[in-house]
Amino acid sequence: MADEVEINVERVIAAPPDVLYARVSDVVRMRDLSPENVGATWLRGATGPAVGARFKGENRNGKKKWSTVATITEAEPGRHFAFEVAAGPFKVARWSYRFEPVDGGCRVTETWIDRRGWVAHTMAKRVSGTADRAGRNRETMTATLERLAALSEAAG
Repeated sequence: MADEVEINVERVIAAPPDVLYARVSDVVRMRDLSPENVGATWLRGATGPAVGARFKGENRNGKKKWSTVATITEAEPGRHFAFEVAAGPFKVARWSYRFEPVDGGCRVTETWIDRRGWVAHTMAKRVSGTADRAGRNRETMTATLERLAALSEAAG
């Protein structure tokens, strides 16, 4: 793809950055936050978020199911968590979460950068059930941050 598409969604959540980071970086439990993620498994002996650790993510949109492998590229507790996603040899996306303390809690910014090539764009609807991945991700990212707020604020 010649031009990468980037989507950013942010929300202020009444919880400390370290609590929010812990929830987001627990990729095995991402299913509790994300409308499309249904689980993840650490790979090659990884047991938690660390730069270079890899995990397999399982996703679903309606009847469509797919999996990807991600490699963590940034893991700074309470500050930043990011990973690169691939499907086989093909780049898919870069996901990141930034945590910034503000009055009343923490501003969380979730970012998705589309790194798919033209073949993946052509196959998008067949694989994931949506031709408008950017639009769909904006919706699911908003829902993810809503769920993150609900779980984190309820925990006190």
